[in-house]
Amino acid sequence: MIFDRLKRFSIVLEGAERDGPAAFSPGQAVSGRVVLELAAAARLGALRLRAMGAARVHWTESRSAGSSTAYTQSYSDQVEFLSHRDTLLAPPDNGESTVLQAGRHEFPFTFQLPESLVTSFEGKHGSVRYWVKAKLHRPWATAKKAKREFTVIEPIDINTPALLAPQAGAREKLARAWYCNRGQVSVTAKIDRKGYTPGEVIPIFAEIDNCTSRAVVPKAAIIQTQTFIARGTKKQKRSVVTSITGDSIPAGKREVWHGRALKIPPVGPSILQCRILQVEYSLKVCVDIPGTSKLLLELPLVIGTIPLHPFGSRTSSVSSQYSVNLDWLSTIPEQPEAPPEYSAVVSSPEAEQSLAPPCRSELGDILEGPFFAYIQEFRFRPPPLYSEVDPNPPSDSIRPRCMTC
Repeated sequence: MIFDRLKRFSIVLEGAERDGPAAFSPGQAVSGRVVLELAAAARLGALRLRAMGAARVHWTESRSAGSSTAYTQSYSDQVEFLSHRDTLLAPPDNGESTVLQAGRHEFPFTFQLPESLVTSFEGKHGSVRYWVKAKLHRPWATAKKAKREFTVIEPIDINTPALLAPQAGAREKLARAWYCNRGQVSVTAKIDRKGYTPGEVIPIFAEIDNCTSRAVVPKAAIIQTQTFIARGTKKQKRSVVTSITGDSIPAGKREVWHGRALKIPPVGPSILQCRILQVEYSLKVCVDIPGTSKLLLELPLVIGTIPLHPFGSRTSSVSSQYSVNLDWLSTIPEQPEAPPEYSAVVSSPEAEQSLAPPCRSELGDILEGPFFAYIQEFRFRPPPLYSEVDPNPPSDSIRPRCMTC
C-alpha cells in the first residue's frame, strides 16, 4: 500500500520557520511547495492544492417558551475571503496513474492574495483563518491530505488625520446611598491621539474631582470588545487588556494625572471592516465610588500595525500634550521692545535667581514635559553693530558750515 511507502507528505511555505507560522500581507504572493517522500516506487493519482480564507462565527443561546419548555437557538454565519485552486500533478490523459520513483519529490506552487483581507483572529465565538490544503489521490484507496495554516495581517496606518486626532471626554455622577445625596464625582480625560500600536505608551491626562464625603479610587484600563454578528443578532465579549490604579482621593479633594503612562501589551490589531466579526478597543477611565455604581468614561482607540512616524506629527502631538503647561508663553509680546537700561541688564543675585528655570518643588508634576520648553525667551531689539565706517556719511551737495560764523 502507498502508506507503507509514503514517508512524508507536507506543505512548506516560504518565509516560515520549520513548523512555525508564516505571516503575509494582503496583495502579497504566497509561495511554497508540497513535499512528497517515498520509500519505494508508488503509483499515484492527481495532486491538487486549495487555498482558503474565511471568517466564521457561531454561538448558541438557551430560550424559554414557558414554564416547562426550553430549547437552544443556534446562530452562525460565514464570509469567504480567499478561494484558490491548483493542480500540481495531473493524471495522464489515458486515465492511468502516474508512477513516482523512491525518493524526495517537490511540487512548487504560488498564488496571489487579494488586496482586501481581514487580519487573522481567534475568538470565543468566531475566528478568521487562512490555510493551504493539499490532497493526494491514489488508485483504489482513500486520498491523503495535508494542511498548513498561515497568518494574514491587515495593515493599519495610524499616521492618518483621523487616528492622530486627540480624544477627550468628561463625565459626572451623583453619589447616592439610601436616598441620601453624598455629593458629586466628576472626571475629565484626554489622550493625544486615537491610534496606537502595541508596545507604545498612552499618556493619560485626567482630572478627578471628589466632592463626596468618602474617598474614591480612579482606574484606567484598555478594553477589547469582540463583536460577533449572525442572523441580525449580536454577541459581544469584553476583556481587560491592561490596567492601572491611581491613588485614593480623599473626600473633597482633586487628583490630576499629568500624562499617567499606560503601556499597550502585545495584542492583535483592530478589525473594523468585517461584516460578521469586529475587534474594537477603548480606553476606559473609571472611578470606584463606595456605596454606588462606578463612574465610567470611555475614549475610543484603534490598535494599528504601522507605528507613528518619528517626525510625522511631532508638532501636533507635543503641542496637544503640553498645551496646559505652556500658557505662560502667551504673555510674550509679539512686537520687539526697546533695549532695557544698563542697570536693568546688570546681573545680581536676585536677578540670576529670577532668570533660573522653575524648580520642581515649585511646579510639582508640571515638569513632566521636555525641559527645553522652559528656557527663557527674549525679544528685545538688539543695538546696531559697531563699525568704524559712518553709516550716514554727509552728502556732497551740503556746504560745510563755518565754525567762525
